[in-house]
Amino acid sequence: MSANIENVDVVVVGGGPGGSTAATLLAKRGHRVVLLEKETFPRYQIGESLLPSTVHGIGRMLGVTAQLEEASFMVKRGGSFRWGTNPVPWNFLFAVAPELSGPTSYAYQVERMKFDEILLRNAAACGVDVRENSSVTEVIGDDERVRGVRYTSADGVLHEIQATFVVDASGNRSRIHQGVGGSRIYSDFFQNIALFGYFEGGKRLPAPDSGNILCAAFDEGWMWYIPLSDTLTSVGAVISREHAAKLQGDQEQALLGFVDRCEIVKGFLSDATRVTEGTYGEIRTRKDYSYTNSTFHRPGMVLVGDAACFIDPVFSTGVHLATYAGLLAARSINSVLDGSLPEDRVFEEFEGRYRREYRVFYEFLSAFYDMQSNEESYFWKARKVTNFNATDLEAFVSLVGGVHSGEQAFTNADQLVGEFRESSGALADAVERTGSMQTESGERMHHLFGTPVVREVMQEMNNIQVRGVQGASARELPLLEGGLVPAGDGLSWVAAEEAK
Repeated sequence: MSANIENVDVVVVGGGPGGSTAATLLAKRGHRVVLLEKETFPRYQIGESLLPSTVHGIGRMLGVTAQLEEASFMVKRGGSFRWGTNPVPWNFLFAVAPELSGPTSYAYQVERMKFDEILLRNAAACGVDVRENSSVTEVIGDDERVRGVRYTSADGVLHEIQATFVVDASGNRSRIHQGVGGSRIYSDFFQNIALFGYFEGGKRLPAPDSGNILCAAFDEGWMWYIPLSDTLTSVGAVISREHAAKLQGDQEQALLGFVDRCEIVKGFLSDATRVTEGTYGEIRTRKDYSYTNSTFHRPGMVLVGDAACFIDPVFSTGVHLATYAGLLAARSINSVLDGSLPEDRVFEEFEGRYRREYRVFYEFLSAFYDMQSNEESYFWKARKVTNFNATDLEAFVSLVGGVHSGEQAFTNADQLVGEFRESSGALADAVERTGSMQTESGERMHHLFGTPVVREVMQEMNNIQVRGVQGASARELPLLEGGLVPAGDGLSWVAAEEAK
């Protein structure tokens, strides 16, 4: 049976935060956008902890600020960490960082079923043709470019959509990403497995930190403790692969066993009960979730979110990277469709910015793991940075750059060393501020903010927040050498000289 064929400007595969963001910002420029989602929303998804740039930057650009406020999500002012040998938790507050201080120095802990549906329904309200229960079966292309997709609708009918661009936001388990070519490279550093479930009646940190994510280290790894409401808590254990055998058999007993070995989480769950029914009643696992694709783009197709890359979840970067990539993809496609810039140039900007964001978070998280003082435990021994018979910085750059994996974007280690050395001087103000904090937290914050990538981590998140709040009045400098800058409305790219 031949497929039903139609023509549109853009097909977005996947209705999660990355796909909804890209589709909405494309539709806002008047383009015809079809979004294909294989499931019917609301649907379950892991990754409940957000960052301020998503809430106040992307959220405002999408027009969902009021809806997010009305949803009464748990307010998150930072993170609390029982990291290292000291039993007293210490806090990471968004307001401490100069870039994130002010009225937008908070984010949300969200039930992704609710959050993702808000973004998807908003996409439809902005003119996106949202088609749920529609499973993409094939990417259509030739040697020159990708030209569309084939999908099966809820009634089993095969359809073909021809489009100028395909955006793959279909997640980490889909194979659609293979349409861009290249390969998926898994991290040698973050080879972890997550085991998680949900509990009712767990305790909370004292106010105003009661909405913080709590991350607590124990011998085999660390645990997350995310308050989703006054009573519901997401609890997960992240362990290294050498302990995978402990997940065989009864997974509930395995999770509870990890809880028993993590004193602070054990105490918080002392009066709690595990949810055993409904969507939150299942014990779930995730593995091989730290990776990057060797390419994010080919003519006619681009990867965003988990289809492109993902890093260890300790700092809640998943939704941030997905929505940020959705924004970058929309700017790039809008610029091509309106004829203002050539495809190769805008996607050089897309890939450069996206990889930069991934890289600085990768190094930031690697440095954060190195803060664990109990290095005799099995987990932390496995995460020590390898000595490549070079300087510490060069060895570190080689590791986080993925040179050993053949990652083409990071093969110039000398260049990265230079970048990191240059960026370290710009951290003086942040280090000075955090160094004046009280005792234990102050010392640890000084250590954390003393890493030479924190300024880079926060710079682009701050740009996104400012763009969301100030709109067309926001002006940005090029992030990449000789690169582009956002247009006045933030929805496309312009040459830096044209933005003056």
